[in-house]
Amino acid sequence: MSTYGEVTQSQSAPRTPGKATAAFVLGLVGLVLIPLIPSVLAIVLGGGAKREIDGSGGSLSGRGLATAGVVLGWVALAIWALFIVAIVAL
Repeated sequence: MSTYGEVTQSQSAPRTPGKATAAFVLGLVGLVLIPLIPSVLAIVLGGGAKREIDGSGGSLSGRGLATAGVVLGWVALAIWALFIVAIVAL
């Protein structure tokens, strides 16, 4: 018997949907390596993950990860668009 007492109930941490993690990773890939396709996928998957997390009633976490994926996706697309505009202007 422990001096701190026994734990009678175990709580598990809320799980993070794979869509949120995938959105973040694709957002990073879109920002660093290949801007177009991964960025669009990050935006789509991040939005889906946020809807899934909001509808879970607190049993899912990772909203910040999904939001980061969406933001990275949009930033990568904006940089890509500015690059194309600069190339055309020259």
